[in-house]
Amino acid sequence: MNQPGRIGDRVALADIASEARRVRVICLGLSALDQIWRVDRLFFGQSEKIRSLDYATLGGGMAANAAVTVARLGGSAAFWGRGGDDAAGHEMRSAFVAEGVDVENFRLFSDGRSSVSGIIVDKSGERQIVNFRGLYPEAADWLPVEEVARASSVLADPRWVEGAAVLFGRARALGIPTVLDGDVADAEVFERLLPLTDHAVFSEPALASFAGSVNDESLPNLARFKCRVIAVTRGHGGVSWYEEGSLHRQAAYPVDVVDTTGAGDVFHGAYAFAVGVGLEVRDAMAFAAASAALKCTHSGGRVGIPSINDCLAFMRTNP
Repeated sequence: MNQPGRIGDRVALADIASEARRVRVICLGLSALDQIWRVDRLFFGQSEKIRSLDYATLGGGMAANAAVTVARLGGSAAFWGRGGDDAAGHEMRSAFVAEGVDVENFRLFSDGRSSVSGIIVDKSGERQIVNFRGLYPEAADWLPVEEVARASSVLADPRWVEGAAVLFGRARALGIPTVLDGDVADAEVFERLLPLTDHAVFSEPALASFAGSVNDESLPNLARFKCRVIAVTRGHGGVSWYEEGSLHRQAAYPVDVVDTTGAGDVFHGAYAFAVGVGLEVRDAMAFAAASAALKCTHSGGRVGIPSINDCLAFMRTNP
């Protein structure tokens, strides 16, 4: 696709909306069933019992939420991943279908167990999460790599390394942009995937664990992997990235935060979508930041994911 101009330009904004339906993003990795409790305060760390003000069960997971984000923004999203042939797996599949996400390659294994997360969210929107990552085969030889040729961009989280390596390897061979959701993982995971990654976007905890620091200056230290972009999301602190020898920053959009659950996932999905449209990196970062900010104004990991029109309208009024 032709690369549009600055995202702040009204003509370019209209072009993005019209191009959305042509964008196809494959998202590979974790799908989890999130059980969410809203509370007055988080646990202090001792043995204790706290009262829940509300409870919900929703689909979640990094790449899964990213796929839903792409679909909400008007793109064509496919989720490639694994689940158990159990109640949680079928509930996640149904949630994807309701959002218009292609689940042809979301395989539910009869001998597998789905990933489930327990999440508590306090009044300020901060959360604590415990996750069972699930049990399923690691092999990725069943993935239909020939379908990668139809993608505008691809995204993977670090929870299925074999699958991510297959997806990224094929995309790289075809010149299709690869986006890594750099959540906390063992160093060997990043050592394997970063050489196949064009856009590596870390969380602060993941960057601290892998690079030894969350400072902007740690980003150039990862240039040895030859990624086009190395970034770190900082929540209300915005996002920093290293590109072509220079450091850049995008401020977070100010919003009334209700719940930060899934904000990073939404950022990654919106960023992969924007890369697929053909935005320049600085504009893709701004678009992703706006999408994540709007998500934080609603409770739950997916409820607040914006449409592309909502996101662009928000950006017009919040330059």
